[in-house]
Amino acid sequence: MINIIYSGFQTFFSVMKTFTIWDAIDIALVAFIIYKGIQLVRETRAEQLVKGLLLLVIAYNLSLWLNLKAMSFLLVTVVQFGFVAIVVLFQPELRSVLEHMGSTGMDKFRAFGFGGKETDNYTREAIDAVCSAAGMLQKNRIGALILFERNTKLGEIAKTGTLVNADVSAELVENIFYPKSPLHDGAMIIRGGRIFAAGCFLPLSQNQEISRELGTRHRAALGISESSDVLVVVVSEETGVISLVERGVIKRNLTTDTLRIALENGLLSETVSKKYGFTSGFKVFRK
Repeated sequence: MINIIYSGFQTFFSVMKTFTIWDAIDIALVAFIIYKGIQLVRETRAEQLVKGLLLLVIAYNLSLWLNLKAMSFLLVTVVQFGFVAIVVLFQPELRSVLEHMGSTGMDKFRAFGFGGKETDNYTREAIDAVCSAAGMLQKNRIGALILFERNTKLGEIAKTGTLVNADVSAELVENIFYPKSPLHDGAMIIRGGRIFAAGCFLPLSQNQEISRELGTRHRAALGISESSDVLVVVVSEETGVISLVERGVIKRNLTTDTLRIALENGLLSETVSKKYGFTSGFKVFRK
């Protein structure tokens, strides 16, 4: 036992003799990538699959150590085809992860003041108009679904509706979602502080843990937020509750004031760094 410990210390010190600052940076980068990878797959359908693949890798190494040739061949084949299956079966999740990585980088770029400020005035006016309209829609129990586009462009979604290209005003937002309006059933997209399109159809969330209390509008808001960095304002037709959805997480029972603060933190370049605190304060509404 003492010999084993002594041998271990010898190995450790021999490695440390050749250890450089670049090795430390290398280890830190790998640890960071693994940590972010775990963060991204956590709370998604891919989480259980990743656990299964890790078990397969462990079993494969054990079979090599025990010299189980047939089992080793079977496991390495399964793992190889497993990675292909991940790409095919979990394409939406992979797309969401890549978009999340790209949009996070852009948000941090904006946080230092590089870009985005030219449209801040228009965006602030749009936020004020939407919050004012949300209060009126809430009072009259009129449903609404409003998307604030950020880095992920929603051109494909816009094509399913009607292009508007108009300045945002509370009156126009209210008229679009008026029950007898031809565009009231779809979603409105706001791009660069202007109404880009309305009456758009959104993909519904496939999350099986969503509460049954949430209707089609909320499921559509969750669905589009799971595959993009959009901020979605939802007004419930049944209850008048105002909600905000971001990255598959929903915050309910907002007032017009808290809605305005959350939108400003998520959309304006000078306050973009506060967005992360807003997101981390979310609580998923589930059964």
